[in-house]
Amino acid sequence: MSRYLALGTTGLALLLAAGGLLYSLGPDERRAQAAPAPPDTIDTSGVYAQRSPSRNGIGKMYMGREISKVMGHRGANWLERPAREKKERPDLLVDSLPLDPSDTVADIGAGTGYLSFRVAPRVPRGNILAVDIQPEMLNMMRERIDERGVDNVVPVRGTVTNPQLPADSVDLAYMVDAYHEFSHPYEMMTALVEDLTPGGRVVLVEYPREDPSIPIKTLHKMTEAQAKKEMRAVGLEWMETKDMLPRQHFMIFRKPVE
Repeated sequence: MSRYLALGTTGLALLLAAGGLLYSLGPDERRAQAAPAPPDTIDTSGVYAQRSPSRNGIGKMYMGREISKVMGHRGANWLERPAREKKERPDLLVDSLPLDPSDTVADIGAGTGYLSFRVAPRVPRGNILAVDIQPEMLNMMRERIDERGVDNVVPVRGTVTNPQLPADSVDLAYMVDAYHEFSHPYEMMTALVEDLTPGGRVVLVEYPREDPSIPIKTLHKMTEAQAKKEMRAVGLEWMETKDMLPRQHFMIFRKPVE
């Protein structure tokens, strides 16, 4: 159970004062490239390499993997597509999350809140910290919160290097079809590990690159081996991989208990 639960939703929202995951390269961003880069976008880790971008990538290499381009807020309807219920079984995904009713949960790359609202009933005495870096996504989420009267989903604006969550506060973080788009995966995951409670878990859900029959662009897939390697690099331990989803890896990692 998180100690931040006692603050309640309003207090937690004021405490966080943050939000976001990965924006698309629109005209405004292209114009901004001529200006100095914001501090949180400068690579200082020394873990990346650069090459000519492939068709669906950004040319930035991390541990042998090219980072994919990002689906921006204009693709929000794809997140809410009706076919997702049958083809990807988000109900099974939510049911399989290792949760207690009082957990504080981080939905990293929450988008419109598609999964946040489905997970919220599983933590009636906890909170969902729905993180995204795109203000447009967060605005859509706030509208849905008001429409549905949900009181335990808290929109949070993060950055490309940090989810902007309180340290030692998150019992479980999950990322669904989002991690492969992180422009700064090492920095983001290092920060997230700091935000996890000892023994806190990370669930990584990705389309399997091992299966060419799944009609998803290659850079928007990840192999289980690659995911394990990247999580191990930030100190997370692999616990298990479940195969109940029809076309996604469901991988569980844990922050060691010191």
